[in-house]
Amino acid sequence: MERFRTCFADLEDPRTGNAQRHELDELVMIALLATLCGAESCVDMALFGRSKETLLRRFLRLPNGIPSHDTFSRVFRRLDPAAFEGCFARYVAALAQRIEGVVAVDGKTARRSFDRRRGQAPLHLISAWACEARLVLGQLRVDDRSNEIPALPELLAMLALEGCIVTADAMHCQDDTARTILARGGDYVLALKANQPALLEDVRLLLDDPEAPPDDVATTTDGDHGRIEVRRAEIAHDVAWLAEVHGFPGLQAVGKVTATREQDGARTTATRYYLLSSPLAADRFLQVVRAHWHIENRLHWVLDVVLDEDQARARKDHAPENLARLRRFALNVLRTNQDQGSTRGKIKRAGWDDAFLLNLLARA
Repeated sequence: MERFRTCFADLEDPRTGNAQRHELDELVMIALLATLCGAESCVDMALFGRSKETLLRRFLRLPNGIPSHDTFSRVFRRLDPAAFEGCFARYVAALAQRIEGVVAVDGKTARRSFDRRRGQAPLHLISAWACEARLVLGQLRVDDRSNEIPALPELLAMLALEGCIVTADAMHCQDDTARTILARGGDYVLALKANQPALLEDVRLLLDDPEAPPDDVATTTDGDHGRIEVRRAEIAHDVAWLAEVHGFPGLQAVGKVTATREQDGARTTATRYYLLSSPLAADRFLQVVRAHWHIENRLHWVLDVVLDEDQARARKDHAPENLARLRRFALNVLRTNQDQGSTRGKIKRAGWDDAFLLNLLARA
């Protein structure tokens, strides 16, 4: 709790006067613990607090008892999201300093956070996900009047990326994104599509030319649920001319992945092209490309199916963003536990077993 208080010490309380009956850091801690146990709303948080008051008093002061659901709601509606993100970043900083490997970035929409009456679009967040550690390193709201492209460099500028390879889809194959990754000490593997037409055409000419074999090749075969998929990765390292002609920052290699899938007697083939800032071996390149999809399977899917984010109805002020950040915070805490079992199972254990819940908090 002392480390938690230290990380959240600079968080400005949006309440004033008599409204500050409950200490802000204790209120946030109750909300986090409730989310770890499956709470989906501010009503759930208040119910959790009342049900677990005896446990909470072991490490919280609670001078005025458990906050009401209205108090939780007011705080998360008014809390500055940027300041809350800063506290979140400080809390995971010790973990993030040890992060290496693939960092995938992608956006996700909280579909039920729209408000038609006010003309409010649903919340869209872009997140950075450490694939091997399975931790959320940071997130940023995408402005309603914009898109992910200008938001990504801003998010990356908040992260320490030494020893990491950042992956992103073709939308983010942009000069500014590449420069930011390199400036933060990382490398990139960026998908390349028609948003860079001239560069894509030259990469295709290079990698599809039968007269110019690639520098390295790797192949993998996977099969399950009646599906067989063969992936072939090809990579070319001699790309100085491409970097000179197109001026793409830090370009050191280009790659191609061809995936052939057979299922129910039908065969489909998809080919994707990539820009790399490091001359990876083909087998490592293939691992990095596959790791990028972990952000969909291990973060977005879990948020929607296990933590029910797509059904979250918080819509007013900063509540959707702050509660979305709290869910990612809770997911990080759950992922520090190395016991066998699913995330859903660990959430149930946290709610049923006080010792397990406290152990989660102690290891985070």
